[in-house]
Amino acid sequence: MSQDSNPANARVEALIVLTDQLTSALAQQCKAFEAHRPQDAAASMEGVGRMANVYRRESAEVRLQPALVSSASPALRQQLVRSTEAFEAVLARHGRAVLASKTVTEGLVKAVAHEVAATRLTGTGYGPGAKASQAQGTAIALDRQA
Repeated sequence: MSQDSNPANARVEALIVLTDQLTSALAQQCKAFEAHRPQDAAASMEGVGRMANVYRRESAEVRLQPALVSSASPALRQQLVRSTEAFEAVLARHGRAVLASKTVTEGLVKAVAHEVAATRLTGTGYGPGAKASQAQGTAIALDRQA
């Protein structure tokens, strides 16, 4: 934190710290997803969600009231721009990693469901010559611990 009493400098410094922390946390989650270990990313989801909500509120407030940061030093404002650019790059990477993980997970669930359905015996028609169905209902439940 700077030694001066300029509230705009203090606010920009706080935004830089928040943005850098959020960027770092998302980068760690990206590494987990890319290493095919989404369970490692899940451990930090709650904290990242809280930081993201604070970031969203703070950035919305600055967007609505630019005067809150306009009197900050140009060097600090430039540092905030660089931090924001890094955040946006990691956010795009995170989006791709989450989408890839989601696609793989959905594919696995569909494959399991297909295999379960294929192993069931089903009835073969109606009428006197029909064979009885021996199919049993099967459900798959996934939870966060899986």
